[in-house]
Amino acid sequence: MTITRRIAGLAAIAASLYASSPAFAHHMMGGKMPSTLTQGLLSGIGHPIIGVDHFLFIVGVGLLGGILGRKLLIPLAFVFGTWLGAGLHLFSLNIAFAEVAIVASIVLMAVAVIGHVRAPSSLMATLVAAAGIFHGYAYAESIFGAEPTPLYAYLAGFAIIQFLIAITVATLFELVQKRSDTLATAGMRVAGGAMAGVAMTTISSMALPIPG
Repeated sequence: MTITRRIAGLAAIAASLYASSPAFAHHMMGGKMPSTLTQGLLSGIGHPIIGVDHFLFIVGVGLLGGILGRKLLIPLAFVFGTWLGAGLHLFSLNIAFAEVAIVASIVLMAVAVIGHVRAPSSLMATLVAAAGIFHGYAYAESIFGAEPTPLYAYLAGFAIIQFLIAITVATLFELVQKRSDTLATAGMRVAGGAMAGVAMTTISSMALPIPG
């Protein structure tokens, strides 16, 4: 087993442990509904970060953008998808099996990143946007029923932080790849391993409910 695979395995374990923590519930503000512009903005910024499944998928979006050489298109497609998904939830349009779809998206992203996928950027942007619909639908759960001001701030917050994370990852990937393909490949394996760990943990929690 290579060192990079061992690191990827450790990353998967660490991500699994983090995913099983209370923060994985994805709620900011102690579970309270944001009531001001500042609270809405901070909650929107925080949600994609404390939700490790969302965070790792965004990292995958950035890596995919770097792999395809489209570090603006791929992140923007994902942000658009999350806005669309949040809008569907806020307009009370139900998406069945959203959590299952999120897990599936993480698994597919892990495969794409580890496999260094090469596909038409338009196709990948469409697929990433589709995945974003489910992530955005989940984001809207913690803001559903809020007043307009914190609601709009929340939507702006999660859009901004997602784009910044993804474009930063894409830029770093490009810089690392220029220096060392081996190091870039190791980074993709670590990220893919972490995604796989989160996916396995989430699937386990769905199949075996943890007593509260």
